[in-house]
Amino acid sequence: MVYPIGKWIVPPIYKLWLRKVHGMESVPKDKPFIIAANHTSYYETALLPCIIIPKIDKKIHGLANSRYWENFMARIILNWGESIPVYVGKDKNPMGNKIAFNRALEYLKNGEIIMMFPEGTRSPDGKLKNGHTGAARLALKAKAPVLPIGIIDAYKVLPRGKIFPRFKKCEVKIGKLMNFDEYYNKSINKRLLENITRRIMKEIGKLSNQEYNY
Repeated sequence: MVYPIGKWIVPPIYKLWLRKVHGMESVPKDKPFIIAANHTSYYETALLPCIIIPKIDKKIHGLANSRYWENFMARIILNWGESIPVYVGKDKNPMGNKIAFNRALEYLKNGEIIMMFPEGTRSPDGKLKNGHTGAARLALKAKAPVLPIGIIDAYKVLPRGKIFPRFKKCEVKIGKLMNFDEYYNKSINKRLLENITRRIMKEIGKLSNQEYNY
């Protein structure tokens, strides 16, 4: 059993702020995949594992900003969940990010799950931001499908800058697996990565009732 404490204790608490989940039938049990979702709140980072892990009983490794490891309690939780630090902004570290990418690749090859927020940061108003190409690159390298997820109103549950959740509820819509096998034998270049990223983000947009205009 994966994460036995988290599996039985954490989900019931997190689901107090969950209105509804759509599309659980799209979550595969027999293959590795990459979760790609919109990002508006810290609440989402634990909510998605709380929803998916009980069904698949596999580890989900989230990619997270390396700065969160500077906080003692956050570091304990992130290491317990075997999360992967990425280095962005003023902390940008190409070598560290290469290690993070290879670690994610290895997890996928071992049949485990990766969770990413392609926007790279939280949106304060719930609107989709420009997606980065990391999920697309990882999908091609690992030859793994992407599971798009749209999260609605999570920023109302735990707004940016707040510590305690409000008396609001959010909704999660899980889309169909996106396979990119037609590109596996092609050269990976910037244009290809941007096209795949746009496809992923447009699907996330549909699921979160938004337009992706980048």
